[in-house]
Amino acid sequence: MNVVDRVRLGLAVGVAKTITAAVRFLGLGAASVLPGAISRRFHPRLLSLLCEQVKQGVILVVGTNGKTTTSLLLRTILEDQNYQLCHNETGANLINGLVTTLLGNTNLIGTLTADYAILEVDENIVPLLLKDCQPSLILGLNLFRDQLDRYGEVDAISQRWQQAIAPLSPNTVIILNADDPTLSYLGQQLTQTVRYFGLSEDNLYLEEIPHAVDSIYCPSCGHPLTYQGVYLSHLGDYCCEKCGFKKSPLDLNSKDWPQILIGVYNKYNTLAAGLVAQELGVKTTAIFETVKNFKAAFGRAEELTVKGKHVRILLSKNPVGMNETIRAVNDIKKIGKSSTTLLVLNDRIPDGTDVSWIWDVDTEPLVKLRGNLIVSGDRTYDMALRLKYSQETLNEKNNHVELIVKENLKEAIETALNLTTEAETLHIVPTYSAMLEVRGILTGRQIL
Repeated sequence: MNVVDRVRLGLAVGVAKTITAAVRFLGLGAASVLPGAISRRFHPRLLSLLCEQVKQGVILVVGTNGKTTTSLLLRTILEDQNYQLCHNETGANLINGLVTTLLGNTNLIGTLTADYAILEVDENIVPLLLKDCQPSLILGLNLFRDQLDRYGEVDAISQRWQQAIAPLSPNTVIILNADDPTLSYLGQQLTQTVRYFGLSEDNLYLEEIPHAVDSIYCPSCGHPLTYQGVYLSHLGDYCCEKCGFKKSPLDLNSKDWPQILIGVYNKYNTLAAGLVAQELGVKTTAIFETVKNFKAAFGRAEELTVKGKHVRILLSKNPVGMNETIRAVNDIKKIGKSSTTLLVLNDRIPDGTDVSWIWDVDTEPLVKLRGNLIVSGDRTYDMALRLKYSQETLNEKNNHVELIVKENLKEAIETALNLTTEAETLHIVPTYSAMLEVRGILTGRQIL
């Protein structure tokens, strides 16, 4: 780094740290984006200069669902091995947020001493990021339709990823979910070293393919894929009988692995972080020990005790995520450990302003099991209507569930807590901004 770059980097760092201190002192937020946005004006290559200083490399965690939980698990595994890390733990996963994270881990003259930088990255900015960042490893979790007002179809995103990854160094390691046909095909087109994680447990197959399916056609020839079984949305064991495309061989056996938290989706998160850690040289026994003691990130299957009641918050922001949440909640309801579920639907920018995705969610299994369903949030009545139409009949005499509508979120939470016994778990299923509100009410403080 030449003298001019060093001076400009020092100015950027000074500005970033001053803004961060001011924003936090005034109680205006976590300062997870603004410092990076302003500091980038001091040097056009600021992101590149910061990434180049990470000693052992930058790890990008990309995909639609599971980035935060997987990143936190990977971070915990590496911290347990005494590595020094920086990580955008606030979830600010666009360019300005990534720059803010890196700047926050430098000293006053802009020197960054982290061994690894674990960066959760919004799937739509991967091509833009790779223009200024040469990662040592890219972890691709999955590709689902997410916020309908922001993103296109998964095939288009995958094609952009391939174009952006192809020019990277041959030393870059790519780790992908083989159960996702789109990502498996992507890996088969790359020249870099590619390793795969996935499930090999037919006892976890779904009984039928859910409505929220994004990729059931062969990414090579367009012919319908033949599935031996489906684990989650379009993730499963598959092949194309027309062109011969099939699921890539796995680099680990999921049957041998424990998992963090609840749900099939968290088995995927565990395998993803575990395979990355193995690639970085961490012993499997050490990984398993961390998995055993892992604590959830806020809102991601996080467990709280409120007024003597056990509460679990399950962030759900798209059809696939909510389907898996419903699957996990129902497993607990079936054994009599939960009778009340609170669903909170918002339509703010972090959630996606188009909430029509709730009609792609298979809410029928949740309604079919008896119990209390409470709805709240900015779009309370949209969710209530979806649940109403999930009943086998709209005849009140045949209702399987007690549907309670509460526009006021505090009242909704209070009602849910009152209906939950001390032997049960209250499940709260919110979208992103709703999760922050829920958590603020339950803990008495905001996260961001």
